[in-house]
Amino acid sequence: MKPVAIKPLSKAKLQKYVRLHQKKFRDQEGLFLAEGLRTVRELCLNLPNEEMLVALLLRDGETESIHFAEIHKGKLFSISEKECSQLAETATSQGIFGVFRQQHPADPAAETLLAKSVRSFVVALDDVQDPGNVGTILRTAVWFGADTIVCSSGTADRYNAKAVRSCAGSIYAIRHYGVDCLERELRRLQKMGYYIICSSLEGKDFREVSSWPAKQVLVIGNEANGITEPVRALADRLVRIPHGGTSVRVESLNAAVSAAILMERLALS
Repeated sequence: MKPVAIKPLSKAKLQKYVRLHQKKFRDQEGLFLAEGLRTVRELCLNLPNEEMLVALLLRDGETESIHFAEIHKGKLFSISEKECSQLAETATSQGIFGVFRQQHPADPAAETLLAKSVRSFVVALDDVQDPGNVGTILRTAVWFGADTIVCSSGTADRYNAKAVRSCAGSIYAIRHYGVDCLERELRRLQKMGYYIICSSLEGKDFREVSSWPAKQVLVIGNEANGITEPVRALADRLVRIPHGGTSVRVESLNAAVSAAILMERLALS
């Protein structure tokens, strides 16, 4: 088989892509950078359309990644070891990067579907600050069939490199968007028939809830402080996850773990 000819990446493109480490440039360009074979491959396999892939960058001499990347050969570029280190955010780079377009959440059809749905499940993140938690929650929401993820302005960027790695390529598998004021967005969803459920240590044991509404928003709060007071005041129900054993030996669960437990209950009950 004839080897694929890979063009070297230009210096101008390299500088542009390195700047994607910063949120303001990601938002300005509408792009994000992904790193690592598993993450990049899964993103490529789940592209909504080919235009969402801007470029695939392979370190000189990299052979493991070339086979799946060949189908995108028009967008394939080689980079040197030094350029690879400039792009990398992991300690040991696998030598493969992808530059992708951000999702466009302002979809009127999706909004209409939310409004008309008889059953719907939305996850809202209220100042969840660890990008690893954000990525893990996003992937878990996809698994449990959530329709949408809504993020407050204080929530970590979904296109942060750590979040992209944590969601392992699921970023195109669900609609997600950020809002300046989460409580305003939750009020809007309430008017569309959604029931607001907040995770709280002061809430009702979720095992005691005999039925869940058909349209619901599960709100996950900040790792240290929980749900903010304005959002908590909107809640139709506060729920908590009970602990096992005879005494509590940890203060709380990790935000992504809590989200997964509650999503399983709300989505599969």
